[in-house]
Amino acid sequence: MRRSEAASVLPDRMPLVRIERPTARRRAIVLALVFMASYAYFYEGGGWNQNTRFDLVRAIIERGTLRIDGYDRNTGDKAVFGGHVYADKAPGASLTALPAVALARDAMRLVRRDVYTPEALADLSYVATVTAAALPAAVAAVCVFWIALLLGADDGAATVAAIACGLGTPLWAYATLMYESALAGGCLMAAFLGVLLLGTPGALARDVRLGLWIGLAAGWAGVTELQASIPSALIVVFAWWQLRRAPRTHIVRVGLSLGSGLAIGAIVLLTYNWLAFGSPFHIGYASEAGSFEAMHTGIFGVSWPNLRIAGSLLFGPLRGLVPLAPVLVVGPVGFWMLVRRGSTRGSSLIAGGVAIYYFALTSGYFYWNGGWSYGSRHLGPALPFICLGIAPVWQRGGAIARAVILALMCVSVGESLVAVATTPQPPIRFAQPMRELLWPAFRSQEFPIGWQSALEHDPAPGSMSELVRAHVPRASWNLGERLGLHGWDSLVPLLVIWFVGAIAWLLAEPSPKRTP
Repeated sequence: MRRSEAASVLPDRMPLVRIERPTARRRAIVLALVFMASYAYFYEGGGWNQNTRFDLVRAIIERGTLRIDGYDRNTGDKAVFGGHVYADKAPGASLTALPAVALARDAMRLVRRDVYTPEALADLSYVATVTAAALPAAVAAVCVFWIALLLGADDGAATVAAIACGLGTPLWAYATLMYESALAGGCLMAAFLGVLLLGTPGALARDVRLGLWIGLAAGWAGVTELQASIPSALIVVFAWWQLRRAPRTHIVRVGLSLGSGLAIGAIVLLTYNWLAFGSPFHIGYASEAGSFEAMHTGIFGVSWPNLRIAGSLLFGPLRGLVPLAPVLVVGPVGFWMLVRRGSTRGSSLIAGGVAIYYFALTSGYFYWNGGWSYGSRHLGPALPFICLGIAPVWQRGGAIARAVILALMCVSVGESLVAVATTPQPPIRFAQPMRELLWPAFRSQEFPIGWQSALEHDPAPGSMSELVRAHVPRASWNLGERLGLHGWDSLVPLLVIWFVGAIAWLLAEPSPKRTP
């Protein structure tokens, strides 16, 4: 029996026809462009986390080495090994940004621009951020759209879930920073989408390609963020489950393809560790420098989940997800709907398992708050998975349910806009960052407020009002400012992009007269 024939007898097959429609493809493209424009619209300057990753990019391009000796004066996130300094993070984000930064640097040199000036390095840092954070975040949000369709949603419900994810959660903030969160989330969602497509009828050649796609995406998530290895493994196991009734030769060929993709990621990570630290299994956190003593407790700072921290992650004024993105409260309701349906039970359990894993992991982590972060950045990869639950509630809910979702989404998008317009890196000293820092700065139109560059260890000293009065140059900007606009006016081009995107989404539906 052929794979497509074997697949058709399964009771839990998903309707591929939903994602084969040209309208859905056009709307996915519109969403991708709107998300990319929204993310690339902002440059947030520097910070320890993203600076150490950019230092590694510079070291490879400029010196052909993994050592960041000399570059590391701009960060406290570093590892010291064998008398040299290295980035303490997994290398995935830096390696992802490397080709684009190298090309941009060569282009600057072609026009005789000095690539070592602070301005040029800031521009290269922006290129790295767009490549390693904005693009993967857009992939994650668009994957929410595709996966929602596969789980039975229509275009409208899938779009609401995608917008809630891409613009109504802290994922927007992480898309403007060279963290690991957006890239790991994008890889996990791409792998999960591949697994769901693997569960639909298709030819052997297509499934072999899907196997490679799943392996590459799941493997690169682990290269980007070591803790992503667990959800990657969960998704890979689910891929094998999807193939359980296929012919043996089909399983073998798809399995070899999937394994090849995983092997590429493993080889990259192990080779990096070996070249940097002399052993394939020695990671940067094992040689952590600075004042992060707790990294040497438990498993690199992670112990058993803590209910008090879990409550703070959900509802606390410092990093609580619900106060910052209230639309996420709809997610668990939708997952309950999906679990009750036999055709979506397995998929929803895997997605929910990934989200629960990140909550449990973060609630047991000593540095659970994520430092200077909008929300806890450690929860970033879980956000797209949670948003999958929004689509079924919209799909099956009545007018009142949809009105509630829209209201919650407007508040969520508004708060995310305030964060990216001011700074998605509120200092840890603010107990209630939105009330004490972000909203006052936005209301007074004194934004953006990022004064730390990609070359500096700390922001410029002084309070926000003192820095504004002293006309201290800011390291952050948005594209509206580059056009000569300021304050709220600098956000008008972004609103125009959203308006054009909404029109394009509506026009993606062909006229009945032109429909064959």
